[in-house]
Amino acid sequence: MEAKEWKEKLLTNKKNGYDLMPAEEREAMDRYCQGYKAFLDAGKTERECVQEGIRLAEEKGFRPYVRGMELKSGDKVYLDNRGKMLMLAVIGQKSLAEGAQITAAHIDSPRLDLKPSPLYEESEMAYLKTHYYGGIRKYQWVTIPLELRGIVALKDGKTVKVAIGEGDEPKLVINDLLPHLGREQSKKTLAEGIGGEQLNLLVGTEPLAGEEKDRVKLAVMKLLYEKYGFTEDDFISAELEAVPATNASDIGLDRSMIGAYGHDDRVCGYAALKALLDLDEVPGKTSVCVLADKEEIGSVGVSGMLTAAFDTFMEDLCDSQNVPVRVCLEKSFCLSADVTAAFDPNFGDVYEKRNASFLNYGVGLCKYTGSGGKGGASDASAELVAYARRIFDENGVIWQMAELGKVDAGGGGTVACYMANRNIDTLDAGVPVLAMHAPFEVVAKLDCYMTYKGMMAVYKN
Repeated sequence: MEAKEWKEKLLTNKKNGYDLMPAEEREAMDRYCQGYKAFLDAGKTERECVQEGIRLAEEKGFRPYVRGMELKSGDKVYLDNRGKMLMLAVIGQKSLAEGAQITAAHIDSPRLDLKPSPLYEESEMAYLKTHYYGGIRKYQWVTIPLELRGIVALKDGKTVKVAIGEGDEPKLVINDLLPHLGREQSKKTLAEGIGGEQLNLLVGTEPLAGEEKDRVKLAVMKLLYEKYGFTEDDFISAELEAVPATNASDIGLDRSMIGAYGHDDRVCGYAALKALLDLDEVPGKTSVCVLADKEEIGSVGVSGMLTAAFDTFMEDLCDSQNVPVRVCLEKSFCLSADVTAAFDPNFGDVYEKRNASFLNYGVGLCKYTGSGGKGGASDASAELVAYARRIFDENGVIWQMAELGKVDAGGGGTVACYMANRNIDTLDAGVPVLAMHAPFEVVAKLDCYMTYKGMMAVYKN
């Protein structure tokens, strides 16, 4: 063979996804991304993602799972775990003794939670104190419009849904120091420039007539009571989250990207969900989709991936076929669907370019995540990576290998290690993201669509 032929046969030749994707798929990609943007706008909190996921699932014939119900091949069921975690399954043709095909993503995102006693007044300005959730860069959350979403649980057992700042409603904001007086602040590092206790939401300045002390605070509380019916004491049993008051939008003159809050990890969560809903035939093995909470703070709690809720759900499915759950799990495959860092030439020094993921090169496969010496990673086997390569190639999925960045530049984790700890063969894969964990992140439409196709390939194989 000539050198050119040897080169084609032996060497890697990475190509932009637009050079590989058939032209006829463009319409399907755009249609998928329109649905994804609608999902983002409807689900700015983990609770809202569960609600929207259930709505979409029921439209496709899924029904709530009730323990002990009879299940047969082709049945579609879902389980809502406390309104914050959603698990869905399509029962396959084969016995669960042969394992299941699982995708696992998370639907929580970095944000600002209200403290249990948040409302106060200072210098006739009313504020709500927050406690940031997940790995945020605090300076990014000041001077941007914010919404307040969540629930207030009252002592009588009622739950009040709160949504402040939607549409044309007034927005909230966290102020920053003006540059004219910011000389000392500017000497601080990015991490120190804005402190956690300075992330206070400005919510009002108009005093309530007839009162002498905390008049603005009282006026704000009066507005909340008139609209939602709760008092200051009820903040104690509330889950209220400040999130960016922006909708998902196309980015770039060519509209090739999507900018939004919450791509990490709703971009993978939606792909996993949508692929399951779009299955056009009964899969060989049972297909399971897990949308978990609390990944950004360690996957802890009753709705995180460490919860026994997933094990219980799988055990219930297995019991319906008289299969020991341990037998099912040891023969199962899980695609841990979480985002990875897209190469950004503006900050190229923190990436190892030969092993970085790039926009428009498809879904990123990550053999391992973690930090430093792979600390906290789930290091998938070579055989598992080969399996993913095979099913992706056989199903026309454009993909790339990816690492989060240079070995000693930082790092991060996913739910993969928690699935692998259950004796499930697990591999990480997800969409490359620019400005991950920022209030406004950016992804490429092609990568979003290829991640969806990758999830479909998992369910069908």
